[in-house]
Amino acid sequence: MAAKELIEKYNVPGPRYTSYPTVPYWDEQSFTSEKWKTSIIKSFKESNTSEGISLYIHLPFCESLCTFCGCNKRITKNHGVEDPYIKTVLREWEMYCELFDERPVIKEIHLGGGTPTFFSASNLKLLIDGIFEKAEASTEAEMSFEGHPNNTKAEHLHTLAGLGFNRLSYGVQDYNPTVQKAIHRIQPFENVKRATLGAREAGFSSVGHDIIFGLPFQTREHIIHTIERTKELMPDRIAFYSYAHVPWIKGNGQRGFSEEDLPSAKEKREQYETGKKMLLEAGYVEIGMDHFALKSDSLYKAVEDKTIHRNFMGYTNSKTQAMIGLGVSAISDSWYGFAQNVKRVEEYQDLVNNNVLPVYRGHILKEEDLVIRKHILNLMCKLKTSWYTRQEFFEELPDVLVRLKEMQKDGLIEIDTNYVKITKKGRPFVRNVCMAFDRRLQRNKPQTQLFSMTV
Repeated sequence: MAAKELIEKYNVPGPRYTSYPTVPYWDEQSFTSEKWKTSIIKSFKESNTSEGISLYIHLPFCESLCTFCGCNKRITKNHGVEDPYIKTVLREWEMYCELFDERPVIKEIHLGGGTPTFFSASNLKLLIDGIFEKAEASTEAEMSFEGHPNNTKAEHLHTLAGLGFNRLSYGVQDYNPTVQKAIHRIQPFENVKRATLGAREAGFSSVGHDIIFGLPFQTREHIIHTIERTKELMPDRIAFYSYAHVPWIKGNGQRGFSEEDLPSAKEKREQYETGKKMLLEAGYVEIGMDHFALKSDSLYKAVEDKTIHRNFMGYTNSKTQAMIGLGVSAISDSWYGFAQNVKRVEEYQDLVNNNVLPVYRGHILKEEDLVIRKHILNLMCKLKTSWYTRQEFFEELPDVLVRLKEMQKDGLIEIDTNYVKITKKGRPFVRNVCMAFDRRLQRNKPQTQLFSMTV
């Protein structure tokens, strides 16, 4: 079957699988804050000494709205919000530390947003110093942040590098002025170059660029131009992913242009295939879904060592069983359960300042959830999953294999007695393969669109 026909056949709404179960299928009715506390305490006891924990810290503030963005953010030019927000995050961290019977060992920290570099370098130092007042850093600690090329200053880079940060990513998206205007992200190449070279000069070992295809007014020629310019800088990692158009979830933030301005599914796939070909020719290696890395980068080495992991932060070099999310809307993962913080800054600060853990929804995984979670994680990270033992088998697996027969016939996967493997041809459809394993999605298919399109 031709690529165009495959796109038409498999371009359906589907999750990106940064978790299983996915958020719309969490059992929020039976979830409680106490159950979450029990879950994270159990996970911490099992894993802190052996592997440490991860922290995701959500810094939600931005000075202007980017209309492609689906993240939880607060638009403001008032930098007076920085200090009280940091104090609240550190109090939330203190509340978690009070649950544990030993000092946490931190293996990974990621600052996401919003725009983390909205915060001054001195305030980011206060935040990280405050975290480590109650924790130790693992000898293998990896610390990263998301930077905006327009406002990431040399002071940010040197301060964070001095604190142990060794990786960062810049949101590039596209270099075409028409596209940038449509998504409200005016960002000249010179700014990206300055920020990238500045990060390397400050000592960062991995600099990543995020590039999006499928943006309004974007064409195949724009992708070619953007990647040609990207090759001038050769970032260590590239996230090359499809624009997720979900205005029914994100409201007016993604209504800065008409659906008619978006490329068709066929045009998007041509953009992806063109960009992918250029990246591979430039020496990048495709990793998991939507990610590329140079062979010198730690993410590629994680693939080689089979330690690559995927969670709410995306792909990471290694797994920690416990990941605590701090800040408004942040999601935590104990492996046995998930918990998400409230989404409004004022409510978040009010709860924490009244010594209430600010989680408002979550999910405690059942035994079958845990089994399926492993299979989906294997597919997303290793493009293969197997069931050689009884612990890897689940009741609906025969039904899964029936659902996968069509993909097998189309050459997207290989099926053997004890495993499923995604082929090179099937890589763009990894989300579709995972959907076949998603028992909650299959048992209760949504009547309205919850997810972005898979292609």
